[in-house]
Amino acid sequence: MSQPLPQLPKPEFVLTPVEVPPEVPTRIAVNLRDTGIPVGLIGYEYRPLSEPVYLGGIGEQGLVAIATSGLLGRIRIGVDVASGRVVEVPMFESATASHVNRDIASFNRCVKAVIARFPFYAEDDKERCDEVAEELRDLVSGIDETALVANGFWETFCDDVEMGDYADWDE
Repeated sequence: MSQPLPQLPKPEFVLTPVEVPPEVPTRIAVNLRDTGIPVGLIGYEYRPLSEPVYLGGIGEQGLVAIATSGLLGRIRIGVDVASGRVVEVPMFESATASHVNRDIASFNRCVKAVIARFPFYAEDDKERCDEVAEELRDLVSGIDETALVANGFWETFCDDVEMGDYADWDE
């Protein structure tokens, strides 16, 4: 007999201002300080760094890493200094940035909407996983039509929801 998975706590949407290293261009620094970043999402999909890190060798002008992603935290989430886009970059592979959202405000709105939709499933509602994932895809793309890139942050998150990864029913 399998043990029930621990119930995920209801997350809250909270923004925190970010103080960035001095080498970050003023417009990006002001945006991160004034707009802020979420203190969390759900599970291990997004965990803010205690201090942002400027990574100069990524992209045209660098990246301000603000968070990690993935079960082992091996993906950095950051703001591309040249474009202001939110991107993700694997820590131990090539330093190619993959699109997440068009800007930090869009990222924040997507996080807020996803948190508001949680919990994603009713108890013992395995049949609705596909529908819930589609609802989330519609929700995220309605906020930022650029967000659902193949194998990207939001598409992967929705795929995880579709597989039932955020359910608390018995397997």
